[in-house]
Amino acid sequence: MSIHHLKTPIKEEEIRRIRTGDLIFLSGTLVTARDDVHLRLVKQQDSLPIDLRDGAIFHAGPIMAASKDRPGRYEVISIGPTTSMRMERYEKEFIEQTGLRLIVGKGGMGRRTEEACAAHGCLHAVFPGGCAVLAASLVREVREVHWLELGMPEAMWVMEVENFGPLLVSIDAQGNNLFEQQKAIYNEKKEAELRALNAYIGEAFRI
Repeated sequence: MSIHHLKTPIKEEEIRRIRTGDLIFLSGTLVTARDDVHLRLVKQQDSLPIDLRDGAIFHAGPIMAASKDRPGRYEVISIGPTTSMRMERYEKEFIEQTGLRLIVGKGGMGRRTEEACAAHGCLHAVFPGGCAVLAASLVREVREVHWLELGMPEAMWVMEVENFGPLLVSIDAQGNNLFEQQKAIYNEKKEAELRALNAYIGEAFRI
């Protein structure tokens, strides 16, 4: 495992050096983009209001509050990751059309995302679940918001973050998928362990 400190805009050669199981700490711009943003770009073919090339997105639905000190601005109260698999249907095209370099979310993603990460130099990484307040503390500023008509969780919140993480790389730019690798290891061991457990139970309860 290696630890990487990335700053946006992120270079493709930086992404290509990182492997599944590595940890990332991100500084710079991080934009929330989940279900409705993906749907608007890929299916409805709406143009995004900001350029995500060489950037990073967060599958997240934050809780925001109006700033007391700066009228018209917002502060992050809580920002926990959304299950990334919800975006699997559109993520490949989203990567292709935006040129982004880093996706942050919760849980694994599938084959189509693997293919896009390998082809275009992108990563998927996991932010620890249950740490939404920690994530909020790593946001230095909410710069702007777009598509607020979608509602607070689905809007595009443009944030400046510092050492945002730890982010565990689950899909690397070679298309390796940590979650799928771990499933394969589990399945290889499962049958032998079940046979041993059944034998133990049978012996323990033999009359």
